[in-house]
This record gives sequence, C-alpha cells and structure tokens, in this order.
Amino acid sequence: MTNADKPINFLLVDDLEENLQALEALLQREGLTCLKARSGEEALELLLTHDVALALLDVQMPGMNGFELAEFMRGSERARHIPIIFVTAGAADSQRRFRGYEAGAVDFIQKPIETDVLRSKANVFFDLHQQRRQIEAQRDELEAAAQALRRADRHKDSFLAVLAHELRNPVAALSGGLHLLNKDIPPERAQDIRGRMERMLDHLSHLVDDLLDVSRVSQGKISLKKQRIELGDVLQSAIEASQHTIDAARHQFVVETPEVPVWLEADHTRLAQIVANLLNNAAKYTPPGGVVTLAAAVDGRTVTIKVSDTGIGIPEEMQPKIFEIFAQVEDHLGKSQGGLGIGLALVRQLVALHGGAITVDSDGEGQGSTFTVRLPILA
Repeated sequence: MTNADKPINFLLVDDLEENLQALEALLQREGLTCLKARSGEEALELLLTHDVALALLDVQMPGMNGFELAEFMRGSERARHIPIIFVTAGAADSQRRFRGYEAGAVDFIQKPIETDVLRSKANVFFDLHQQRRQIEAQRDELEAAAQALRRADRHKDSFLAVLAHELRNPVAALSGGLHLLNKDIPPERAQDIRGRMERMLDHLSHLVDDLLDVSRVSQGKISLKKQRIELGDVLQSAIEASQHTIDAARHQFVVETPEVPVWLEADHTRLAQIVANLLNNAAKYTPPGGVVTLAAAVDGRTVTIKVSDTGIGIPEEMQPKIFEIFAQVEDHLGKSQGGLGIGLALVRQLVALHGGAITVDSDGEGQGSTFTVRLPILA
C-alpha cells in the first residue's frame, strides 16, 4: 500500500469520553482513522508516532489545556503544520480567539456543535491532506523516473564507448586485411588474412544481431516460433554453439541432464540461444583451465537449467543489476573478450517471453557464478 492509499488520521482531544465518541461518530467516514486522547500529554504521544491531517482540541481541559497543547504542537517539527480547530463550550471572546489563533488555530467551533458546519470544515482539511499525499507520491515517482533516466544516460554513455571500441577493432582489422590483400603476398599468407577477416565479420554480425534482438524484444516486435520440443535437443544445440569457446579456454565441461525426455512448448532457436549465451559467458569469465557446468533437472511442473562456473564471480552489489541493458561489471570489462553488455538483458527478455524466470547467484569476486533458468514444462 502506498502512502497515498493509507487511511487518513485525525486527532480528537477532550477529557470527556462522551465528547470524544460524539465527535468520532460525527466525522468518521471511509478512509479515516480517529485517534483519541483524554489529555494533552496523551495527545503529544500520539503525535510522535502518527501522521495527522487535522486536530480538534477542547480548550478547557484539566492539566494542559487546549491552548497549551497547541503551543507545544507549534514547537514540534513533526506537528507544527497540523491544522487545529478549537472546540469550546465557553464564550469565545476576542481575547480568547486571539490567543487561539496565535497558538496556531485555523478555526473555533462553539458547543453545541453544528453538525454540518464541523463536518464540512473537517472534510476540507481531509481532502487537502489527501491531495498533499498524492502530490508527494507523484514527486517520488518523478524523482524515481529522473534517477532511472540519469542511470540510463550513464549506461548509454558507457555503451557508446564500448560500442566504439568493439566496432573499431574489427573494422581496423578488416581495413588492414584489405590493404594487405591488395599487395603481392604469398597465397598461404593471403588465406590466413582472409580467415581473420571472416572472424572479424562474424564478430560484427553478432554485435548487430544482439542490438537488433534487444530492440525487437523491447518494442514487442519479436515473436517466438513455439512448438513441442525436447529439452535435450535444445541443450545439444547450445553446447555445439559454445563448445569452441569452452575448448579454447581449456575448461573442464560438465553436463548433467535428465535421463528421461523433458518436453517444452518453446522456440528451439531462442531457447538454445539463451543457454549458449550463458555458456559463452561462463567460458569467457572463467580463467583458463576452470570448470563450466551445465545441469538440468525437473522440479514438478518446472525444469531448472543451471549454468555454473569457477570464474571471477559477481560482486554482491552488482548482482541485482546484472540483467539490466548495457550493464557490465567495470572490473570485468578487460576480461569479457568483447561484447556490449546486452547479452544477459536479452537472455532475461527471452526467458520471460517463454513464461520463465532467470536468477543469478555468486558468493562474490573469485567465487564463480551460477545462472538459473526456470521454465514451465508440458504435462
């Protein structure tokens, strides 16, 4: 429940219980909570713990009277802005009115009370209090939106810097390769250069594909080609797509899958893309000779796919943000072996399109990471 939706409190202070009950019955309506005090001291205790829209104070009370209570309220940072209406059975001469207004009163109500008059005046302050809450809620929402925009702007700047770096290297390599191919060089050397250029073109193609995929998913323009598929086939496709990266880093690769078929309603290509992305990340962020594990298990109506590694881990403060667009751990940028920081954001979006969820767990830097994907299975 937001602050704007909470009940509005109003305070009644009178030393006579029957007066408190009568005023409560008169003012009570849906969305209001009545706080009652039989003395000024009791009222001050309530004001320490409650946000109050209006205080109705009896002037003539034993001990601390209404005027003295109002003066205490005006001296309190928490209570000084609460509107005060004095309720008095005595004659409200000019001197008493002056003292009351000086203490911060907004009005005097004479006993016997005119029901409609008091109710109308009180409702004005209740409505004003509710409007103030709504304004504060809107202010908080605007501030949160402004912070999100500032964060997005920082991510954009970081992304543009990474994108420039990622594009510059392959473009420079392609340019250099073309320059060398235009020279008279041995055939073996030319073949090696062409091979490097092909790898650079593949890298550029992957970057563009990632950008296009994130854009399509964010705009709701991507559609899954769901069909009845077997999990083992998907995992095999993902392994084939990432095997080269795992082998190149000389990692030990452990695979644990269910012995019985697990059937899903999913897009084979996109689901394999999810797992392959996680495997490639595990391989890239694990020092050579580490362990990468792919494990799948059925839990009721859900299949759990876990990709674990013994790599450099993820700081605790970064874990809630790791799936945000363009998010990368700063200390890891030099170890990422290329990439725009959009892979995990794309993975999360694709998992969500399949009706699943993804989480990350890491004990911190140097402690490895585990990404867990949960997907519904067919009955």
